[in-house]
Amino acid sequence: MFKSRKFEVVRRMCEGRDGVPRAIDIVVHPGAVVVLPLVDDRRCLMLRQWRHALQKELWELPAGTLDVPGEAPEVAAARELEEETGYAAGAIRYLCEFYPSPGILTELIRAYVATDLRVTEQHLEATERITVEMVQLADAMKMVRDGRITDGKTIITLCRWGMEAGGGI
Repeated sequence: MFKSRKFEVVRRMCEGRDGVPRAIDIVVHPGAVVVLPLVDDRRCLMLRQWRHALQKELWELPAGTLDVPGEAPEVAAARELEEETGYAAGAIRYLCEFYPSPGILTELIRAYVATDLRVTEQHLEATERITVEMVQLADAMKMVRDGRITDGKTIITLCRWGMEAGGGI
């Protein structure tokens, strides 16, 4: 039905409970990654990113689409971290994975934690407007609780990390 650089929309037939076939439209997506870059045990890097679709700036963690067919998610995580923040990680480890909208979208997002950060160079795409901020992890958790962070992948990643770190939300 529609194919773009990052996803396509397809129509598939599925059988309803009544046995009648029905058409459903699905967004087929190659998958994505999100990265929690830990500066140390108390601070992380976050982005203030302008989102054209919403016409506003959101607080987010670095993230992006798997660009190359067959690209390993941990490779994409390292790439996106450096492109968006200008930092490279000495270590990246898997945290969790989730489907952000399984009713209409095949996208699987894998979350990673990046540590041993070193400054490199930011490489933004022409349409990206990103400011990198160092944020206290406790403040990031407060931002989730009070609604200042509204990006789903960022909320899930911070909450999952908080559960693992014993801090919860």
